[in-house]
Amino acid sequence: MYFKQLEIGPMQNFIYFFGDKDSKECVVVDPAWNVDAILNQVEKDGMKISGAFITHGHPDHINAVEKLLQKTDCRIYVQKKELEWLGWKWSGLKPLQNGDIVEIGKLKVQAIRTPGHTPGSQCLLVEDSLISGDTLFINSCGRIDLPGSNPEEMYRSLESLKKLKDDILLFPGHNYAETVSSTMGSEKKKNPYLQFSSLQEFLSAMTR
Repeated sequence: MYFKQLEIGPMQNFIYFFGDKDSKECVVVDPAWNVDAILNQVEKDGMKISGAFITHGHPDHINAVEKLLQKTDCRIYVQKKELEWLGWKWSGLKPLQNGDIVEIGKLKVQAIRTPGHTPGSQCLLVEDSLISGDTLFINSCGRIDLPGSNPEEMYRSLESLKKLKDDILLFPGHNYAETVSSTMGSEKKKNPYLQFSSLQEFLSAMTR
């Protein structure tokens, strides 16, 4: 599998690339800030972008999508609920439902809807790696005080992610920690937002 993590922009966004080394087909996750840097990275690695996954629709994660569409024949994979919320009209949009599998060459990607930060936030399970956007950070989670966010849905999304195997590697949407990746096992033990035993406890802590 081809996999790359790149930090771009003033908000310390992580841009991810993954794909099939044999077919040279790859996708970019959350194209933002610098489309030339994105395309240069793919060209340097001998790959070709066939699509882009959007973890959620906040501007700092999508502000290079239109330029990417101008320069590539790119499909845009996004959760249907996020499209309904934001009403995008881009070409090449591919609405996804929770659990949908997308094939990138021989590589299979599972889209996991994780509402809370936004109505259609999604995480991407790529073999033994989870790209979590702004749902789950290292030792933290996404904000739930923004338009479209929902604390109850965030709690349920975090609980669902806790069911993933401990050895799954975690790759968040921003460089907000001392390390650039973690494991689900480590997060289950140390992340305070994964320690609540009930929705009521979570809501009480988040509204203090």
